[in-house]
This record gives sequence, C-alpha cells and structure tokens, in this order.
Amino acid sequence: MRNPFGTLCAALLLCACGTASLSAQEKQLNENKMMEEKLNLAQEWDKVFPQSDKVNHSKVVFHNRYGITLAADLYVPKNAEGKLAAIAVCGPFGAVKEQASGLYAQKLAERGFLTIAFDPSFTGESGGQPRYVASPDINTEDFCAAVDYLSTREDVDAGRIGILGICGWGGMALNAAGIDTRIKATVASTMYDMSRVTANGYFDAMDAGGRYELRQQLNAQRTEDYRNGTYALAGGVADTLPADAPQFVKDYHAYYKTPRGYHKRSLNSNGGWNKTSALSFLNMPILAYSDEIRSAVLVVHGEKAHSRYFSEDAFKKLKGSNKELLIVPGASHTDLYDNFEKIPFDKIESFYRTYLK
Repeated sequence: MRNPFGTLCAALLLCACGTASLSAQEKQLNENKMMEEKLNLAQEWDKVFPQSDKVNHSKVVFHNRYGITLAADLYVPKNAEGKLAAIAVCGPFGAVKEQASGLYAQKLAERGFLTIAFDPSFTGESGGQPRYVASPDINTEDFCAAVDYLSTREDVDAGRIGILGICGWGGMALNAAGIDTRIKATVASTMYDMSRVTANGYFDAMDAGGRYELRQQLNAQRTEDYRNGTYALAGGVADTLPADAPQFVKDYHAYYKTPRGYHKRSLNSNGGWNKTSALSFLNMPILAYSDEIRSAVLVVHGEKAHSRYFSEDAFKKLKGSNKELLIVPGASHTDLYDNFEKIPFDKIESFYRTYLK
C-alpha cells in the first residue's frame, strides 16, 4: 500500500524546491537591477530625425560586465507578436543614440525587427566615470552587453540577434562578432578601424616616430590631467573650418554642426573625447581575430568615402561564404549616416532576414 504521508512529503518537497528556485531567480533579477546606476533619461523626443508612427518607442537601461549602466532607445514594431529577431545599433564614434544609430534602429524596427540604439559607456545618457572616455575593450563589451539584454527579453528570440555598427562602431561591431558567438549577423556601415587610424593616422601616414611623439604628448597630458583633477577634451568638430579643409572634414561639419545632425549630448557636436582615450587605441588593435568570425557579416561603405579603405581591408581578412562587401555608388562617408537615398536599407533588411532566421 502506498504511504500517503510519504506522498504528501514528496509533494511538499517539490513545492518547496520550486519556490526556492523561483526565489533564487527573483533574487538574481533584483541583484541585476541593483547593479544598474540610476540614470537621468530624457523623456521628450529629442532625436535629430522625426518619430515614426509605425513603431513603439521607450527608454531602457542595461549594464555591461564592468558594471557600467547603459542607456538605450528601444524600438518595437507596432502590433508585433511573438518572439522577434533583434538588432543592437551603435555609432558613429563620438555620436549619440539620438543621431544616426537611432535613425537606423527606428528604420529597421519599421521593417519588423526589435531594435535598440544605445549610448556607449561614458557618453550620452549612459553611465561611467570619467566622462567621454573611449576604450577598445569596454566599447566592444558594450555591444556584448546589449546582446545580454536582448537575449533575456521575453519578446526576443535569443537565437536571432544581430548587431549594427556605424563608423567607429563598425569596427567595434566586427570586434564583438569575433568574440560573441551569440551574434548571428553583423552589419558594419561606413566603418572606421579606430585602432588603425589612431596608431597610423589617416591613410596610414604616421610612422613609428610619429607614434612615439604622440605617446609623449598623451603621457604628458596624463600628468596634467592628474595634477588638475580634470580630463582635457580633444575637441569635437570645429565650429568654423578653413576654406582648404579636406572634404570629409567639411562633411563632418555639415552633419555634426548643423541642424541636420547636431545634438547637445554628442561629443562630436561639442567638446569631443577625453584626449588620453587615444592611448589604449595606440596599444591595443582591434580585429586581431576577425578572420575567425563564423557568423554572417555585411560590410557597407560609400564609393566616395575617404574611409573606404578601412572596410575593404577589413573585408579581405574575413573568411566564409556568409561575408559580403557592398560599395554604395556615389556615397560619401557621412551619406551613410542619414541619407535615405544612399543607405541600402533594402539590402540590410534582406541580409538580416537571411541570417536571423
């Protein structure tokens, strides 16, 4: 005869174990929330592009594994159902989510993807001290942290997550794809390799002697910063340009310093990065293992862009039949920030639909 007392005890034990497990999960969620810094997020629509009536927008926060809380704009297609493919967007280097990355994120949400556009650590509405610091490691981690966040949302299919990096964050996106196997598809648009341009200068014009002089300048700046208790800024895009300024510098001015793209929190629109941020990029090149990326990659660049060589050289290193380079006829570097006639959204959507399935 079955022992009813034993059956009851077993049932109670199962209930207790289930309750303990649930409590542990709740405790972990609470601890995650406690890790996140309280950020002062703007509630008004303060983007440089108009709000779409095809998506729902809200602000979210998440943290990276260094404990820095990141701020993001979440874009969800209206009337979306079930678990969606998701894309995390960031860039350009020195921009904020209210500029080009938000435009990309909103447009891709209109096309059916759940997207976030986030501010990197130490910039925009995201946390981290001191302000306006860039780091090849931490900024790569920011993309991986975005994947952490998306992977744990109930409305996201964790097996269908992609990333998209613009300008300097195009290089960070490729770097993240090299380490994070959860990323199934990566788009690098109008890409810069920030470690290469910092160490070698534009068009690889800087030699070892030039790098040594730069190290001397930056380390002298470290001493001054420590003595002053503040971090000097490198300066964003200049308010006025000489007539003989290179065309790409004029293009940056036309975006960051005019109503087209100016934003009060954008480093490029204002005081720029902390000067000594360049030190880590001099010494720690990204893309060292990009040839080992197995997931899909689409590299997009403008035919007329001064920075085109970054994408072409990065693409040469990639391996596999799921890698593609698209050169947009007639496009400059900044055309791929916000020019709907040049940004190949049809191709980008098709790429994600192929590999996020």
